[in-house]
Amino acid sequence: MTPRPYETILAEPRGTVLFVTLNRPERRNAIGPTMVNELLWALEDATADEGVRSVVITGAGKAFCAGGDFGQMSGGDAPKLPPKGGFEDLLLALWNSTKPVVARVNGAAMGGGLGIVAASTFAVASTDAKLGTPEIGVGLFPFMILSVLERVMPRRRLLEMLLSGDKLGAEEAQAAGLVNRAVAPAELDAAVDSYTAMVASKSPITVRLGLEALRDTDGLTLKEKLPILAGRLATCLGTEDAREGLTAFLEKRPPRWTGR
Repeated sequence: MTPRPYETILAEPRGTVLFVTLNRPERRNAIGPTMVNELLWALEDATADEGVRSVVITGAGKAFCAGGDFGQMSGGDAPKLPPKGGFEDLLLALWNSTKPVVARVNGAAMGGGLGIVAASTFAVASTDAKLGTPEIGVGLFPFMILSVLERVMPRRRLLEMLLSGDKLGAEEAQAAGLVNRAVAPAELDAAVDSYTAMVASKSPITVRLGLEALRDTDGLTLKEKLPILAGRLATCLGTEDAREGLTAFLEKRPPRWTGR
């Protein structure tokens, strides 16, 4: 993977995982244009690298991400890498990623940080973490992250959080569908590892084809989806990994994936 001159994140390959750390602990990892751009670069690199099977995003220090950096909303923080896009592009890249993204919520995830959590494939939160949308308290509304929050939360619980500005505990966030699991701080890494290990144990091409199908049929009616999905099933059945998986099942042995 190509090293990048990142200023606000760290991107470290760890086996089959690209471990991305939001690295502005002095600002509680508040997200601005540079961080958005660097995250887009990291996700693109992960997608292009066959050795990367999943991505983990976490925060340096005690916070995951405190939300948008209000001091940078005027656009004064110019990205040093060539621009990839804005925050809306980041939410799309996370939601549509063909390699699972795990949000490792080690601390507070507010506003835009909560958007990253909601747009990720999986999310695991420490019971020390608080998650919420406090923007209403300063006369703003979390318009951008509404797009992903409404896809993972029940409407009434979402509206209560948006209009009150209340912060949810990790267990409340799990009950609301914001995170998959809420675990004790000492168990956070093991819980995250369980997701990345699960992904690594599966056929890479099958995971990609499945996530592409979800992406490409998002928003379609059932009638529109079924012919597309039938075609994707035929494509999957034609892969070497599908043949290997079926053969391994009949021979009662673990499959040996090639990613083809």
